[in-house]
Amino acid sequence: MEQRSDRERKNREKSKIRGAQSISFEESPYVVSSGSVAGSKEARGPLGKFIDMTNQDDLFGAKTWEEAESNMQKEACVLALGKAHIRPEEVRFLFGGDLLRQGVATSMGVESLQIPLFGLYGACSTSGEALALSAMSVAAGYGDYMLAVTSSHFGSAEKEFRFPLGYANQRPLCAHWTVTGSGAFLVGTEKTHVRISGVTVGKIVDYGLKDSQNMGACMAPAAMDTIIRNLKDFERSAGDYDRIITGDLGYVGQEILFDLMQEKGYDIRVQHMDCGMVIFDQKTQDTHAGGSGCGCAAVTLSSYILPKIRKGEWKRVLFVPTGALLSTVSFNEGASIPGIAHAIVLEHVN
Repeated sequence: MEQRSDRERKNREKSKIRGAQSISFEESPYVVSSGSVAGSKEARGPLGKFIDMTNQDDLFGAKTWEEAESNMQKEACVLALGKAHIRPEEVRFLFGGDLLRQGVATSMGVESLQIPLFGLYGACSTSGEALALSAMSVAAGYGDYMLAVTSSHFGSAEKEFRFPLGYANQRPLCAHWTVTGSGAFLVGTEKTHVRISGVTVGKIVDYGLKDSQNMGACMAPAAMDTIIRNLKDFERSAGDYDRIITGDLGYVGQEILFDLMQEKGYDIRVQHMDCGMVIFDQKTQDTHAGGSGCGCAAVTLSSYILPKIRKGEWKRVLFVPTGALLSTVSFNEGASIPGIAHAIVLEHVN
């Protein structure tokens, strides 16, 4: 038994396994470049001036919301590749996903790039899932470049999960506004000022909530679980991060997160930021609890968070996209809405 324990310990050290759910990288992969695309409402928000491409026509030249979302994904990928002067054929794998059934926004959006594809579904946590898998693949030596991309669209998400826009249904104050946007990230061995030093893979956390109009409450327990797991696995305190950034808990979910963290003996109020709270102006844009959707965290990361890390304004950031794992079928059958969150450790490199 003692020999087995020693062998397991050595294997864990070699593979850089941290704690129960985390991985650190002996040779960290880097965020080489990124691209962000968003719609008209996002363009008028606080981050509008930082987004690479915005369009006053939320159809992006398409005939349907779904096709518009595909166009956004393609443009985000092209932007990320173009900034790094990398051709699609130089990318080993593409990890991408969206909120729609069978991931059609991704499969139709990136088809023309002809990069080998892994289609993902992590709801609004998909940007974290895609970045984690990209970083792990690069660190394992499976390729010099990986592409991570995700998107959401207000029109397609409302039609998929709630009501077609033509219904003009009333939204409760706890509801979120799905971001029309896409973010793509080129992860590779090429050294830049931003490295991915570790990841914490989230577990499904279900507190039995069933209100699909209150995503913040459904996702906050998963965010709490992953953040605490990251701090334990890396033996860190909240103060070891300049920012702990959740994906789209919004104003309602943030307060729930703070309460849940405090119950466990953690206080992250000083470090916490939420993408859903910064991408829109709550006072002027009537987005109720804030932004949500796969595009929320991805666009905010590309346009606002990464530039601050590159400049060294933030030295170490914990990026924690959050997702509510529901479908129209599960909701209509009365099932609860579990959540998941994945954490990416981003660090400034001189």
